[in-house]
Amino acid sequence: MFSALFATYAVLSGNTAGGPTGHELFNLRNVFIETMCLLVSSYTCGLGALSAERHQQGRFLIFAALTFGLGAAFLAIEISEFAGLVSQGPSSRSAFLSAYFTLVGMHGTHVAIGLIWLIYLVAQVAVKGLRPAVLRRLLCFSLFWHALDIVWIGVMTLVYLMGVQ
Repeated sequence: MFSALFATYAVLSGNTAGGPTGHELFNLRNVFIETMCLLVSSYTCGLGALSAERHQQGRFLIFAALTFGLGAAFLAIEISEFAGLVSQGPSSRSAFLSAYFTLVGMHGTHVAIGLIWLIYLVAQVAVKGLRPAVLRRLLCFSLFWHALDIVWIGVMTLVYLMGVQ
């Protein structure tokens, strides 16, 4: 899915229909903060997974809370960015903006789903403890969260860094 969205964005990124370009719209300071939030959350997620494997439930909960907070901060910045762009009255003819909102919005949707999943997993750990089945679910979540970071690096590079040139 993301490869199709990346390809679509790459093809349509120059089709602004006279509207604003990425250079005019993007705030690289916010992109840097978003990137740091996600990268650090990947680190805390990994530490949480290691803590869970070692049956250190308290440490796992601390790292899960940090991962959640950083993911929520990322999402808050992204929502704020989207709200700011929409308030400027985006052009309904701009293929660039359509591709941008679709690609970045889909990544944000996956982050939101990941945060909901993390809440569910923390509740499972609180109720069931760190049983083997719960540990497998935590490993799956950790892989998902790290995959989101990989996708974000692609988004940041293609959309934001190349888009401000």
